[in-house]
Amino acid sequence: MSHLDDAAAQYDALHRKRLTFLALTGVVLAVVAVADLLVGPALLPLSDVLSTLVAPTSGGDPTVRVIVWNIRLPMTAMALVVGASLGVAGALMQTILGNPLASPYTLGFSAAAGFGAAVVILLGFDIPGLPGLSVPFAAFLAATGATVIVYGLARRRGTSAEVMILAGIATLFLFQSAQSLVQYMAAPEVLQEIVFWLFGSLLKATWLSVTVAGSILATASFVLLPDLWRLTALRLGDDRARSLGVDVEALRRRIFILVALLTAGAVSFVGTIGFVGLVAPHMARAMVGDDQRMLVPVSAITGAIVMVAASVTSKTISPGAVVPIGIVTAVVGVPFLFALILRGRRSYW
Repeated sequence: MSHLDDAAAQYDALHRKRLTFLALTGVVLAVVAVADLLVGPALLPLSDVLSTLVAPTSGGDPTVRVIVWNIRLPMTAMALVVGASLGVAGALMQTILGNPLASPYTLGFSAAAGFGAAVVILLGFDIPGLPGLSVPFAAFLAATGATVIVYGLARRRGTSAEVMILAGIATLFLFQSAQSLVQYMAAPEVLQEIVFWLFGSLLKATWLSVTVAGSILATASFVLLPDLWRLTALRLGDDRARSLGVDVEALRRRIFILVALLTAGAVSFVGTIGFVGLVAPHMARAMVGDDQRMLVPVSAITGAIVMVAASVTSKTISPGAVVPIGIVTAVVGVPFLFALILRGRRSYW
């Protein structure tokens, strides 16, 4: 067998291994999603939940149908969409910045969304004709504003990875300070509402919010497809990527905008979720490596797994209540990150 044939055989074996990991993560995601539907403060029998899912309109207890289709299923779907969005955003951010600590939270997008939500809650503002959407809309606008600030600062000094990281950290501290100021000015009952939103929760998930966040995820994924090979080339370094014909600065701009949209769409409806975008790409990278064609979809799946697992945990920690999911994501994600650190056998950076 020639060296070329041997290399082709090794690549085929590696590709099969990656596809196996992709399939396994998909199975795990399906299992935790079903578990999330079965768990909740209302202790519904397994048979009732499954029969309602299979036949939502034919017979059965109307109360069970309302709980499953109007409460639990939107929450699970929202957890899937938010986890996938943050997983993809984190993987893209770590790739374009070449930094293992990069995540949507690091660049201040989540903090900006929290500031926008806090201001609207403090002022009691409501958009005419769109009840209940004022807080998500303000959070989305604020996260978009953070994008403009970071990109504007980075553009003045060249859109290098180092400048973007520094601009993002500065923006993070800016909006965290602004959040603290709003909380300081708020009355106790308003402060409680702001803090609850900042903790992150799936309780207000609706089919409308799932549709909006899911549409942003689907659109961003479609736009991202042509750039996957360019992102893989970028992992070789800016100079090598340029030698392969990649416009590095333009690529960073496009991906940066996609990350901002994914993050804004995810956190606007559920609150600040800071850990998923960091740990999910590392979990995916440990399984499939740095080929973006596999890393991005596996990051989406692992992000969804972490988010849904956190949802299950939030409903089982305290019987009869639901702990804010933003508190639980670190509890679920930290052991995975510790495991990756302790392995210490392979360097991904």
